Amino acid sequence: MDLNKKRILVTGGAGFLGKNVVKLIEQRGPEEVFVPRSKNYDLVNREDVNQLLIDSNPDIVFHLAATVGGIGANMQNPAKYFYDNLMMGVQLMHESYKQKVKKFVAIGTICAYPKYTPIPFKEENLWDGYPEETNAPYGLAKKMLLVQSQAYRKQYGFNSIYLLPVNLYGPEDNFDLNTSHVIPAMIRKFIEAKENRTDKVVLWGDGSPSREFLYVKDAANAIVMAGEMYEKPEPVNIGNGHEITMKELAQKIKIISGFEGKIVWDTTKPNGQPRRCLDVSCAKKEFGFVAKTKLDEGLKMTYDWYIQNKTTDKN
Repeated sequence: MDLNKKRILVTGGAGFLGKNVVKLIEQRGPEEVFVPRSKNYDLVNREDVNQLLIDSNPDIVFHLAATVGGIGANMQNPAKYFYDNLMMGVQLMHESYKQKVKKFVAIGTICAYPKYTPIPFKEENLWDGYPEETNAPYGLAKKMLLVQSQAYRKQYGFNSIYLLPVNLYGPEDNFDLNTSHVIPAMIRKFIEAKENRTDKVVLWGDGSPSREFLYVKDAANAIVMAGEMYEKPEPVNIGNGHEITMKELAQKIKIISGFEGKIVWDTTKPNGQPRRCLDVSCAKKEFGFVAKTKLDEGLKMTYDWYIQNKTTDKN
């Protein structure tokens, strides 16, 4: 699927991941990249979805839009995260099929995997159990995009693919402590503890869970490469294949920040899924994707961006 001279719709294209995807697509010489804004199109509303597809008339749809957040936000908004993500995906894919879109790139989530999945996570393990409880509504809503994608391909010959990105991070991430994911939350906590001269940083859980993190520009590259080259019904993991515990991650960010106090783990807060690490061999085999950014390098770039762009906002 050559993106040159194509009309391309990128939902969520103004967001953290979407901005990077749009930049890469624009380098391919498309006829137009259409980035809808929520104030103009509510993707939970079917009429707005229809109007968006009429206005953009896309050859290809990259569906990145999602209602997302960290463990705390998922626990506070399970119904919203389920409904918004399910309705956005189901309606957009259905109406894209009806309007004869040539290709649909659906972005899932690592939260779709079972809570206890053998390491590394292989795509065939996706249906072996129930997701981790704190983010199961979100994970299952996004997982339905895979079911729909495969069903529409089988019955209608609709060219839809489904990608499973691991936890993302990087410059321009969400650093609001109420809704952010772990890396931006840790960066902000360490910076503010140092600035306020407090002697400790309190982090959620006991520090034992592991996570895999993918730099946002690498993730964008994988998504665009898959949009160009991948044409099969099977889901594909997008990551780098390396895991790190929360304790190890916190220590890295502590060193980067120069904070000299202690780290306190609040074990009254949930850990989330025990371990996360992907088998990324399929992405390499199918469309040649290999992550380039090492975690230490990516953390430093993310930290530097926040230092340069942070405000006095204390959300």
